[in-house]
Amino acid sequence: MSNIATQAGRRSLWSRHKVFETNSILLIIGVLLVISVGGLVEIAPLFYLKNTIEKVEGMRPYTPLELAGRAIYVREGCYNCHSQMIRPLRDEVERYGHYSLAAESMYDKPFQWGSKRIGPDLARVGGKYSDEWHRLHLTDPRLIVPQSIMPGYAFLFRNELKAGDIAAEMSANRLGGVPYTDAMIGAALVDLKAQAAPDHPGQDDLAKRYPKAQARDFDGDPGRITEADALIAYLQGVGTLVDFKLYDDKANIR
Repeated sequence: MSNIATQAGRRSLWSRHKVFETNSILLIIGVLLVISVGGLVEIAPLFYLKNTIEKVEGMRPYTPLELAGRAIYVREGCYNCHSQMIRPLRDEVERYGHYSLAAESMYDKPFQWGSKRIGPDLARVGGKYSDEWHRLHLTDPRLIVPQSIMPGYAFLFRNELKAGDIAAEMSANRLGGVPYTDAMIGAALVDLKAQAAPDHPGQDDLAKRYPKAQARDFDGDPGRITEADALIAYLQGVGTLVDFKLYDDKANIR
């Protein structure tokens, strides 16, 4: 009797399931319904959180020159070979430095974490090398690393930086949540020139708006502001804003 009841139950279950398997429209509706419910369960709670990223002391928006440099970094596809995310694994921390914090990418749109490393991770490249090192490396990478397969970017030193739309780019970033103020946007061009030109009278104001902003001639040509100025300024700032002495390096490292 128990076997008969079991078989009857299986037939009943199959008859109900057969409706979906023999009707593609009902199957699609069912799949969409399940995905929708699962998506709502995952996404809805985020709307009730003020911030999903822990605030970290020291983080600030990019300066206009750094923002222009980051745009060049993205334009040239540097993220295809270099990640900007150090995982909390002992070998990565020992090689590259403190593991990456989510807040370090809170103003990156899009973020540059990456999942492929043909070249080294650049999350802590800021201040690691001199401007001269970057100039040589960008001009001809083989001068620094003979076995490098990275292409040269000598043209960046010839190209004048076109920054007429930098204020508009900052405004667009503000719409995406980056806390640029009206004063920052209004002084965008002045701040950009102050960061790239030695002895510019606007460097004090730049430092007030953007703490830890490095201001100097980055490309070795003080008479012009080039794309190389912007890219090197961006690279020299990557990973330098957070004081990692406030964090326990030994914690959460496997």
